[in-house]
Amino acid sequence: MPVVTFANTKGGAGKTTAVLLIATELARMGLRIAVLDADPQHWISRWHQQLGPNCPERLQVVPYVSAASLEREIKRYQHVVDLVVVDLPGHRSPLIAQALGYSNYVLIPAQGSAMDAQGAANVIDLLYYLQDKTGIRVPHSVVLTRINPIITTRALQGVKALMAEKRVHLLATPIVERAAFRDVFSCGETLYTMDPRHVSNLDRAQENAQMLGREVMERLMRFCTIGAAAVSEPQTVRMVA
Repeated sequence: MPVVTFANTKGGAGKTTAVLLIATELARMGLRIAVLDADPQHWISRWHQQLGPNCPERLQVVPYVSAASLEREIKRYQHVVDLVVVDLPGHRSPLIAQALGYSNYVLIPAQGSAMDAQGAANVIDLLYYLQDKTGIRVPHSVVLTRINPIITTRALQGVKALMAEKRVHLLATPIVERAAFRDVFSCGETLYTMDPRHVSNLDRAQENAQMLGREVMERLMRFCTIGAAAVSEPQTVRMVA
């Protein structure tokens, strides 16, 4: 059972939106997903509580996960789901280092801004520190969020340049700025239960999410064993202060 962690030490990077989109798409592909909500803002838990019958069958959300309960929750779900997703705080926290040590893959959401790039770089530096101290390399990728599909800004170019400099894999599919991606949090819906008459470009939002889900699945299959028939133990390496 792989553990996929979403991390950026800067808040507002689109991290929880990325968690929601990717987790729901992977559930639509047939994977059983447990999202561990370790973000103090609890956006993913609030969204899940509103869903009611709209909740995807294979998706569950575990609220109020802390540093004290993270390991316990990972072990709790290791034999009952195909993938554990961890949504972390959007600021510097010991919980980030702890979660990275349990991760089989790390996704780092970042907007096209210098501050988001620095938040992403902080996570990447922690991953390099983990590799240096333990010899374990955790595969990771950056996913660009809230991207204008028409305009490429100088700041966005700077983010891409920084990732290239650090030799960090950048997902080919960005999360485009769409009204539907904001509305799912406020209306207790998914992209597939929303009324297209009330949400602009819903079909394009669905297409974006589907492309992202497929790309993430391809990355996970390259580095992880996924599926109920081949459950693997999570890594239990802890960061050394």
